[in-house]
Amino acid sequence: MLPCVNTEEDSTAAVVTLPVSVRDLLPQDLPACTWSGSDTHLRQVERELARAAAGEVDYLAVCTPADLPVAKGGIDYQASEGAGTLWQLAVMPALQSCGLGTLLVRAAEQRIRDRGLRRAELAVEEDNPRARALYERLGYAAYGREPDAWDEEGPDGSIRRHETMCILMRKSL
Repeated sequence: MLPCVNTEEDSTAAVVTLPVSVRDLLPQDLPACTWSGSDTHLRQVERELARAAAGEVDYLAVCTPADLPVAKGGIDYQASEGAGTLWQLAVMPALQSCGLGTLLVRAAEQRIRDRGLRRAELAVEEDNPRARALYERLGYAAYGREPDAWDEEGPDGSIRRHETMCILMRKSL
């Protein structure tokens, strides 16, 4: 269930609870995932879905009762021998801190275990302490750092290279 609470002293405040489910992300879901990134990002996700069809990765979606993705993320089984590597984890900004990230990570860990693997790994940007705190709460421990980079699309359609330093984290399953 996805609980969201508005705690303002407003007569229009309400508590809403919705069931959510986790399933494979599908190509037809991509138009509903614009909250997760630019057209460039979604084209990359589309390429990863082709890898999912080949069994190299799993790509998951947390969906509302209307079957709309509100969180997504991948598991790469080729990035690190003997482990599933979580990547491209994202939760719709308006629904962050409602437990969807936890649900997504736990579902990814189960997929890793289902493949007979006993370790999950991920990288989190150093300047994202909120995500790092989530991963630590879920049992991930830092074991190193490494630079990473990817193309980002600006509002005007221009492409720039985003370079960052990531903390490498892992968890035994």
